[in-house]
Amino acid sequence: MRARELAVAGALEFTATAYPDERGHFVSSFQGGAFTATHGAPLFPVAQASFSSSRRGVVRGVHFTAGPPGTAKYVTCPSGEALDIVVDIREGSPTFGRWDAVLLDQRDHRALYLPPGVGHAFVSLRDDTVMSYLLSAEYVAERELALSVLDPDLALPIPAGIDPVLSARDREAPTLAEARAAGLLPSYTPLP
Repeated sequence: MRARELAVAGALEFTATAYPDERGHFVSSFQGGAFTATHGAPLFPVAQASFSSSRRGVVRGVHFTAGPPGTAKYVTCPSGEALDIVVDIREGSPTFGRWDAVLLDQRDHRALYLPPGVGHAFVSLRDDTVMSYLLSAEYVAERELALSVLDPDLALPIPAGIDPVLSARDREAPTLAEARAAGLLPSYTPLP
């Protein structure tokens, strides 16, 4: 499994090896040893596993969990294709306001680790795109917040030809500046 650091402090990309044969292929989307070697600590205890299915053009996010401590995520795309976007919205972070984007699909078998406090969004590039999440905390609606994925100051990379399909919550979400002024953003806590 190959690993690389993303432009957002603490966020990591992992690329698994596929083992094809006449039946199809086999992939281990998570390997504890590779994760620990790259991250310096094991993956969080998994509190919830979830998945979503989206048609082409659906944009989910930018979502984050109010902290502390927030929710860490390990995200894969076992079917379809999505542009996954991680946004640093943590007050005091050395990469505050930066984002990075990674194409997730079943061909290249990439996965993303998102530390607590970062924002997460994705753009479904194909019908029936499935996103799978391992989460460090269970979903609690009152703690789940959103920022506008269309915030011009963030300038997130929504691909040309995509007419974003957004939920009501995501359409009404504040910009990063509005959320900052309202004191909604999480704080950055460096790893020990």
